[in-house]
Amino acid sequence: MSDASRFILDPSRAVLVVIDIQEKLSAVMSKSVLRQVVKNTGVLIAAAGELGFPILLTEQYPKGLGSTLPELQQQLSCVAPIEKLAFSCCGEPAFASHFSAATPKQAVLTGMEAHVCVYQTALDLLATGQQVFAPADAVCSRSKANWRVGIEAIGRAGAITGSTEMFLFQMLKVAGSESFKKLAKLVQ
Repeated sequence: MSDASRFILDPSRAVLVVIDIQEKLSAVMSKSVLRQVVKNTGVLIAAAGELGFPILLTEQYPKGLGSTLPELQQQLSCVAPIEKLAFSCCGEPAFASHFSAATPKQAVLTGMEAHVCVYQTALDLLATGQQVFAPADAVCSRSKANWRVGIEAIGRAGAITGSTEMFLFQMLKVAGSESFKKLAKLVQ
């Protein structure tokens, strides 16, 4: 693989991982940031559905932090959440099993929090040879400082950081297709 090819997100090799966007955790996020993360995660969920790549959904200690936000549950109605206690998704055997079954080479990470669960998941996936993509506008933390530290650390570890729109158009490759017509309007 050439060095530049590691920056190319290919939906035929990808899995979307939606990490812990839950009710009680969401309640302590900035409302404007939360709206952006939910919207952009929704765009990536729609892209996964349209372009045919799998989605994994996790919930950190749902007994205490609640369920996935209802607006995302609607889009994820066919995806069963994987409950976890480990901060890294990879620390949960059920996640590891589902991830392996999907046979991806690339993981797109969205969710909460950038400096804890998203960061630790990115490190563990990178350690297993996965390419990791982290759209910064689909990831959040309770504070902007922790979000910034998390995104920067994810990038320094070897993940590709960018934006939802950047990754969406990279996966679409060309304008004018039916997929483009359906998905491009989600980022306008």
